[in-house]
Amino acid sequence: MNELPVLDRRAFLGGALAFLLSPAALARAAERDAALEKSPYVYISPLLGDGKESSCHGEVWYGWIDGAVVILTASSSWKARAIDRGLASARIWVGDYGRWKKPGGRNEGFRQAPHFEAKGALVPNAPELRDRLFAQFERKYPDEFGSWREKMRIGYLDGTRVLVRYKPAS
Repeated sequence: MNELPVLDRRAFLGGALAFLLSPAALARAAERDAALEKSPYVYISPLLGDGKESSCHGEVWYGWIDGAVVILTASSSWKARAIDRGLASARIWVGDYGRWKKPGGRNEGFRQAPHFEAKGALVPNAPELRDRLFAQFERKYPDEFGSWREKMRIGYLDGTRVLVRYKPAS
C-alpha cells in the first residue's frame, strides 16, 4: 500500500510562503527588467567574500541582453579581477544618478535606485555578444559611442577589455 508523505508544519509553511511571495518576486523582476530596458547606466559593486560591497560602485554603460547585464570593461578593472579571484557575486543598481566620484567625495544617490544581486562571469571569445552590445551602445549612447567604438573594439581584440555578463540571482 502506498502512503502519501506526511507534510509537516515547516514544509507546509515554507510552501505557503513561497506561493504567496512568488507574485511579489515576479513583480520585482518585471520592475527590474523594465528599468534595465530604459536606463542609461547601472552601478555595479562586486561583493567581497563576506557579502559586503567592495568600494567599487562606478556608473557604467551596459546592455540588457538575454536577461543579463553585459558590460565591456578593462581587463585590469576590479570588476574583471574580482571574478578572476572567485568573487562573482555583485550588487547592481539601475538608473542615472550622476557620476559616482565627484570632487570632494562620493555621490551615493544611486543607492535609492532599484537594485538586485547578480552572478558575474567573464565571457571570452564572444564577438557576436560584443556586436550585440555595441549595437545597444549605438542606440543608447549615440553622441558618445562614436569616439569609444574603435578603442573598445581594439581593446576587446587585444585582451585589454573583457566582456562581463551579470545574471540576476533571482
